[in-house]
Amino acid sequence: MKIFIASAAFAAIAAVAPTQAAQAGEIWRATGFEQPESALVDTANNRIVVSNMVGDPSKADGNGYLSLLSMDGKIITRHWVDGMDAPKGMAISGGKLYAADITKVRVVDLASGKLVSSIDIPGAVFLNDMTQDSEGHVYVSDMLADTIYRIDGDRPELFVKDPLLASPNGVFADGDRLIVASWGKGIKADFSTAEPGGLLSIDLATKTITPLPGAQKFGDLDGVVAIGDTIYATANPVGKLYRYRVGGTPEVVATLKPGCADIDTDGKRIFVPQMNEGEVVALKMD
Repeated sequence: MKIFIASAAFAAIAAVAPTQAAQAGEIWRATGFEQPESALVDTANNRIVVSNMVGDPSKADGNGYLSLLSMDGKIITRHWVDGMDAPKGMAISGGKLYAADITKVRVVDLASGKLVSSIDIPGAVFLNDMTQDSEGHVYVSDMLADTIYRIDGDRPELFVKDPLLASPNGVFADGDRLIVASWGKGIKADFSTAEPGGLLSIDLATKTITPLPGAQKFGDLDGVVAIGDTIYATANPVGKLYRYRVGGTPEVVATLKPGCADIDTDGKRIFVPQMNEGEVVALKMD
């Protein structure tokens, strides 16, 4: 979503720059996308789905589409699903792919690649990332409304709405909790913030929101995933990938270009959309 942060100065392609604390190595880099906001691993079909916003991330212009990428970084189908506006985060449940698209959630049949329906989310302002839990429920964040919705089949409902979410962006279902990457408090028209965001945990049963200790106010966060007991999150404006474990503090494991958006993982690699560069980068975690 965060194309507002883009500028011509970010147009050059840069290699991953590891830090001394930890390292992440680039495996491959796929190019030719149009403002890729999310990369989602479709495990059952051994492929990656990439959402392309193509223009204003808040405009219903019909330009957005989804692409298919092989697990080794080769384009399978550039225009797999057309007819969207500015698709962002995605989730898979029950043989269907769900894509956040401004104030709607688009539903795609995974087998045929057909756009089968659109779910209107009442009260939605700017839907962003998505995830699915072990029960098949799908969650979608509304970044500009401090809200997370839950969808059961085709029925949306308000899951949690709270200022503590501080512009919730990335969401990742991890067992009995939802991990949330917050963009930050006091979000402005240019998507800068009065206070940077951090990592939160929401209990799926009680809906209790808990800030993760030591992981607050460190970045305007975008995508988030968990691999075992380690959480990875992108800070979009500065192009950094952070690693966090309970008891520690977030550390930078890779520095790419500004515009790092909604990430996903196959358990060994992390796939990072480079929105401003039109690329998706695969990183092997060490």
